[in-house]
Amino acid sequence: MTTDYQSIAKRVFDIEADAITHLKSLLDQNFDKSVNAILNTQGRLVICGMGKSGLIGKKIMATLASTGTPCFFMHPGEAFHGDLGMVSPKDVFLALSNSGETEEVIRLMPFLKDNGNIVISMTGKPESTLAKNANFHLNIAVPKEACPHQLAPTSSTTATLVMGDALAVALMEARDFQPHDFARFHPGGSLGRKLLTKVKHEMKSKNLPHISAKDSMAEVIHTMNEGRLGLCIVDKGKGIITDGDLRRHMELKANNFMLLTADQIMHTNPKMISSDARLNEAEELMNEHKITSLLVEEKGLAVGVIQIYDLNG
Repeated sequence: MTTDYQSIAKRVFDIEADAITHLKSLLDQNFDKSVNAILNTQGRLVICGMGKSGLIGKKIMATLASTGTPCFFMHPGEAFHGDLGMVSPKDVFLALSNSGETEEVIRLMPFLKDNGNIVISMTGKPESTLAKNANFHLNIAVPKEACPHQLAPTSSTTATLVMGDALAVALMEARDFQPHDFARFHPGGSLGRKLLTKVKHEMKSKNLPHISAKDSMAEVIHTMNEGRLGLCIVDKGKGIITDGDLRRHMELKANNFMLLTADQIMHTNPKMISSDARLNEAEELMNEHKITSLLVEEKGLAVGVIQIYDLNG
């Protein structure tokens, strides 16, 4: 008997999609109060969970940290053996447990209450011990797990993750968190590089293919080949000739092509960008004009070339 694995996958997708949709009906004022508590804290957000909830908690922590919310993950077992010393009274504590009865998490509650921490619980059981002892409760109950035996956390972990994402996005919008803010926390990523790195740091500036307006086609072709950029810069930036220009004019003026001079086929007033501009500005300009290269200028003169291939490192 052949098992239809794709049907199984589709069933899982449907069950987990229904679980996410179900979350909308569970939202209440506790979500708003949780967001405001995190926004207004003078400390950090401490995220805590055991087992699968802990793994999801670490992902939620990473999302929040990268989008402007100071936070860290605390393993409940380690917390009970000394790490609670890292929790200041100003911190907000986010406790994750689908059952709301996870012993390792619940036994932290006396300390948190004595320490004066605001506690946000995220459980699938509003009447659970954890939910009742928290300041605010976020309900992540799901109609059923995708696991056919209703044992392995599947839909419930997805719901927890989505509720965490909802918190992160709400906090981002409340803080007016912008791409340049995201880039500051991701300087090594592609977005961070484009938003933080200047054109002058990535442009090609050595042995540029410079020619004069009256240079012959033979000189243009030789310089373009030597430059290996697919272009020539005419008179320090007054014009540009690309390899595409060469091909078009070779076809249009096949009989006298080699008799032409650079100024007869160049584009005047080529697109240029300041060497102090950011890489994302260069990318936007190239996309806007559907080109792959820009001349880089300083004081009106071409001092470099930046190409679309340079933007992704």
